[in-house]
Amino acid sequence: MKKLWQIFVSFFRIGAFTFGGGYAMIPLIQHEAVEKRKWVTDEDILDIVAIAESTPGPIAINSATFVGYRAAGVLGSACATLGVVLPSFVVILALSFVLSQFQDVQAVQYAFNGIRVGVLALLVKALWTMYTKSPKGWAAYVVMGVSFLLTAIFSDIVIYVIIGCAVFGIVTSRIMERRAQ
Repeated sequence: MKKLWQIFVSFFRIGAFTFGGGYAMIPLIQHEAVEKRKWVTDEDILDIVAIAESTPGPIAINSATFVGYRAAGVLGSACATLGVVLPSFVVILALSFVLSQFQDVQAVQYAFNGIRVGVLALLVKALWTMYTKSPKGWAAYVVMGVSFLLTAIFSDIVIYVIIGCAVFGIVTSRIMERRAQ
């Protein structure tokens, strides 16, 4: 029961104090789940983020669900999911009432411009962390470059890019295994 409470509180804090959506939460999830609590490893986080990105739903909720499951099974995933969702739900509900009244105030617009810059910094940090922990080589750089170009040009084919990357990874891994033998 104590571990379930820790999972809920950890993800509640992440959900409550992170602006910018799921990608901005990834470094905080990694810090909490890997470095502080040791529920999962850095390699697990890479796998969790890859799976969370490829499954339907917001990446932060999917990541929290997977980390919670790894840490404490089905109840852990429920606690993590509820913890990460609850603050956003409450904040969005309250802000919807407030912002509708003050959306034209210059100070509110400036505040959101500042928040956007902070969120961009968190996204770059998440990108850098994932890049440094990912395997590198010509195949990885080809997949990364082609995936970026395809999703930048054709934003509606993301699922096909993910499937293509998986197929490319399987094929190149098999080729490399055969060469090693």
